Amino acid sequence: MSFRFNFFADENESGEGGDAGKGEQTASARERRAETPQEGKLCRKAAKEHDIPEDLDKILENKGVEGVSGLRCVKLSAVEMACLEGGDEEGVVSQSVSSHSDLIPGVYEGGLKIWECTFDLLDYICEAEIEFAGKTVLDLGCGAGLLGITALKGKAGKVHFQDYNSTVIDKVTLPNAVANCINDRKTSQPPSKRLKKAKPLPDMLTKCRFFSGEWSEVSQLLLSSSKPFPKYDIILTSETTYNPDYYSALHDTLAQLLDENGCVYLASKAHYFGVGGGIYLFEKFAEERNVFRTSIVKVIDKGLQRCIMEMAFKDSS
Repeated sequence: MSFRFNFFADENESGEGGDAGKGEQTASARERRAETPQEGKLCRKAAKEHDIPEDLDKILENKGVEGVSGLRCVKLSAVEMACLEGGDEEGVVSQSVSSHSDLIPGVYEGGLKIWECTFDLLDYICEAEIEFAGKTVLDLGCGAGLLGITALKGKAGKVHFQDYNSTVIDKVTLPNAVANCINDRKTSQPPSKRLKKAKPLPDMLTKCRFFSGEWSEVSQLLLSSSKPFPKYDIILTSETTYNPDYYSALHDTLAQLLDENGCVYLASKAHYFGVGGGIYLFEKFAEERNVFRTSIVKVIDKGLQRCIMEMAFKDSS
């Protein structure tokens, strides 16, 4: 097969070469520049909630599990292969192959890669000692779900995961959450054998909900649901500011779903070549809306500049 999603970072550009877990699956800045589409408008893809299957054994079947930044993740190469062999109802992998792009606006928003700003935010969570215990957390644009899983392992009260594509949720996010809720951490055995010996942690998994669809549609689904919905104490999001066409939906989703005293942690590149978005442009957009106060709390100057921004309501305590 000639096409493969490239999960291997260029050490010279990403600056992540010292962490083997990061180097295995992250996408480099150069890949982002080369693969980002030139333009695209927001598509209101319908929202859907994904149930956790009862058969946890089957979720990880034939995927394999490996370590990434101290967490357990399914092997994305195995996911790709399974999707190309008919396991992808959306057809996003085959479309990515045919278009030679990892981002197709309105079709596929890159959730089968782990982009480097995710690792920046994971590092910041550790450095800043962000407390998740008892909190309600949203991993927005979750992809592999590493940010939400970190909150889950930090004893968050509830963790919700959202990605644009249902394929990403079903094939990557949900399996990763399951893989990190297993007692037996040995990865030498096939998942089917490992899970039969291990006792799942239903208390952790029952804290999770999984959603696919465009941000505005997911917000509407949550806010109109008959299920109790406390707003989020913490929203974690990474690499979601690359396209200015999405800023209104992103901003409004944060405003609608964040608790009045909650906080957003957003990781982004300073600038995304090809579409013109970036952290400073989104910060300016937010300032003009006059809903949030924003603060750049960390700047990473290795390779293309990247930042961590905190956001909170202006009238919050």
